[in-house]
Amino acid sequence: MENIREVFQVMTRRFGFLNKNCCTVGGQDISLIHSHILYEIDKQHNPSMQQIAETLGTDITTFSRQVQSLVKMNLVKKSPLPEDKRISVLSLTTEGKFIAAAIDEQMNVYLKDVFANMNEFERETVVRSINLLNDAMAKTSYCCTTPMR
Repeated sequence: MENIREVFQVMTRRFGFLNKNCCTVGGQDISLIHSHILYEIDKQHNPSMQQIAETLGTDITTFSRQVQSLVKMNLVKKSPLPEDKRISVLSLTTEGKFIAAAIDEQMNVYLKDVFANMNEFERETVVRSINLLNDAMAKTSYCCTTPMR
């Protein structure tokens, strides 16, 4: 049997998760965790800090530092929830939306290039298999409490 861990290690490296900076947009280096935060804020409607931290599987203290960094970079706006000032809601600034869209475009170009090396059946099989794997991972006691999709 093939070494499954090795397969994942190679795929992770090739996908670029081990790079210090995942993306450079407009001369600004964006770390991998920052790109994940921007993506999730963009995807969810006025999420709270806690919601995004849970989605990313990050403790709130570490997450709060990352958000502060994004606020200083003028990419994220943190506002108190009008009904409950103890809860902070996150949104992207205009620059944050631009950066998130640029990262999304870079990732889509990369994925399109990867999938261009496969026929339609292979592409569908890979996507279906990744969805199966994500679902199975979410059901384990080692993983996440929230779905990653």
